[in-house]
Amino acid sequence: MTFRTLLLLLLTGAGLSLAAQSKPVFSGMDVFDLEWADQPQISPDGQMIVYQRRSMDIMNDRRQTRLWLINTLGNDHQKLTDMDVNEGNATWSPDGRRIAFTASTEQGTELFIYWLGSGKSARISQLPASPGGLSWSPDGEWIAFSMFVSGSELSLVPAPKKPAGAQWADPPRITTRLKHEADGSGYMSPGFHHLFVIPAEGGSARQITHGDRNHRGQAVWTKDGQSLLLSANLNEDWEYDFRNSEIYRIDLATGDATALTDRKGPDSDPVLSPNGRQIAYLGNEDKVQTYQINELTIMNLDGSNKKTIDLSLDRRISDIRWSPEGDGLYFMYTDKGNSRIAFTDLQGKTQMVVERVSGTSVARPYSSGAYSLAGNGAIAYTHSTPYRPADLAVVKKRDWPKIITKLNEEILGARELGRVEEIWYQSSVDGIDIQGWIVYPPGFDENGKYPLLVENHGGPISNYDDSFSPEMQLYAAAGYVVFYPNPRGSTGYGENFGNLLYHNYPGDDYQDVMDGVDAMIGKGFIAEDQLFVTGGSAGGIMTAWMIGKNDRFRAAAVVKPVMNWISKTLTADNYYGYAYSRYPGQPWENPEIYMKFSPVSLVGNIQTPTLVMVGTSDLRTPLSEAKQLYHALKLRKIETALVEVPGAYHFISNRPSQLITKVEHILAWFARYRD
Repeated sequence: MTFRTLLLLLLTGAGLSLAAQSKPVFSGMDVFDLEWADQPQISPDGQMIVYQRRSMDIMNDRRQTRLWLINTLGNDHQKLTDMDVNEGNATWSPDGRRIAFTASTEQGTELFIYWLGSGKSARISQLPASPGGLSWSPDGEWIAFSMFVSGSELSLVPAPKKPAGAQWADPPRITTRLKHEADGSGYMSPGFHHLFVIPAEGGSARQITHGDRNHRGQAVWTKDGQSLLLSANLNEDWEYDFRNSEIYRIDLATGDATALTDRKGPDSDPVLSPNGRQIAYLGNEDKVQTYQINELTIMNLDGSNKKTIDLSLDRRISDIRWSPEGDGLYFMYTDKGNSRIAFTDLQGKTQMVVERVSGTSVARPYSSGAYSLAGNGAIAYTHSTPYRPADLAVVKKRDWPKIITKLNEEILGARELGRVEEIWYQSSVDGIDIQGWIVYPPGFDENGKYPLLVENHGGPISNYDDSFSPEMQLYAAAGYVVFYPNPRGSTGYGENFGNLLYHNYPGDDYQDVMDGVDAMIGKGFIAEDQLFVTGGSAGGIMTAWMIGKNDRFRAAAVVKPVMNWISKTLTADNYYGYAYSRYPGQPWENPEIYMKFSPVSLVGNIQTPTLVMVGTSDLRTPLSEAKQLYHALKLRKIETALVEVPGAYHFISNRPSQLITKVEHILAWFARYRD
């Protein structure tokens, strides 16, 4: 054998060896490298897009947001400003020459303007609180926004005068409000949100609305620039009539509000037609049930001649936009997991425009996404696959959609990800079809046997889709086949399907999930004695319910659950919103029903080793709920552990390290009981 032949064989063998080596799997630290697009805003001429480029800050352990600019061909991709702070709320001026946005500063969040011609930006405000809901006047001279205005609370006892230099305890905090705290922010300072306007060239902001009512959200200018349209609840009994809202026209000169709608139920999302003569909006008559779809209605500017457009869709719609010609409206809706963009003419004839809008929920795979519409009919939107978070995409009339960014190619293109596959099966309860998804572990062999990890979604009135999920991919990378279903009560399958949990939750959705487990076992590659289950929020409720109903699972991880509907309903930040729509009556009026559907009623049946996890600042499913499960299992000497995530609210995976540690604790617990 010649030296040349030997060298050739060695090189060939080395090449084969390198080719045989697989890419590394997705790991926890890879979470810090993820980026995704959100809130794309396309310019009026359809040539440029400003969007939120979101990412993970490894040094500060935070999600961060920066504004970036790109043209619709995918070129000239650049950061909007040279500021290294959180930016958002980007809004194009009517002439497309300026962008208004907000940015965090050392003094707080302020309003800024970016000029496309010069590439310069400047702060135009000095505000006492954070502005939101930015909206340009038709002539481009003013910007309207909403901002919190401090108020006062009841004072019962004057504070005693303390000696100079004395260190006394803080005085008591008193509240008399129905809603006085919010998960994610904690105690709510007394006060209300009001509308303001500020000159687009900078100056003093002028408050338009006053009084003890909230004027929150994005206002819409009327064509003459004399009024603002806003959805709000200004009713006398607004605090307790919390499911109601109306569309108001607010006079800029006087601040007077005129109600344009009057039905009992939510009316929201007003948008003005291009000619300024009609308002389209969303709403429904409140039937006080668990789930309702809404309606698309059009009325004249003065509120007259209301006409509901029959879409014959049986889906809840959102994000309505008038077409540039004023001959119809674009909207989003979720259908069988995926969010879509559609168009309807004014007679209700609907056609699909974009079949997949997704990818902005970067933790678990909840349906999400955003879009905007240009004056020439071009649409910018977020697009995700099971293997990439949201990128930017553009669709123009008669053209195929074009994805114009690749924000994660460097990291995810170098990882072997779990393959994602759709599954449909029938519920044994009533034969209805149930949709779910499977994530296969990297290197999956259909002839092998794998442990099954069931992941239950929250809500329960919500839904999963098949967009990229770091949590699902991390489970799969640990060697599990992951199954996540949309049982009855999930959205995207019609009003009746979503409302099947009315006065029956948890109910037959439990059987829907277990039927899915059996369908997975029937595929032949699941080790039937290696079943594991987890889920958060409503998914935590379902997980606790499942292990209280059967002993089929090796181990469970119950994350931020409700264990007792009586204690939950009277202690959570949204405590006032459950009676009648979830269960009949208040807890003290119908305690038997509330306890019947409380997982704590099944805790005496649980034999499954159970990890319990919750954030210490969770106000939606308070810490005490998780402790009820943990304490009960300890008293019964069932293997259990309580994981308290310091400072975490209900979104327990909000900070990147929290997402990683959540998954790692669940996997470590399951590994103790996995063969």
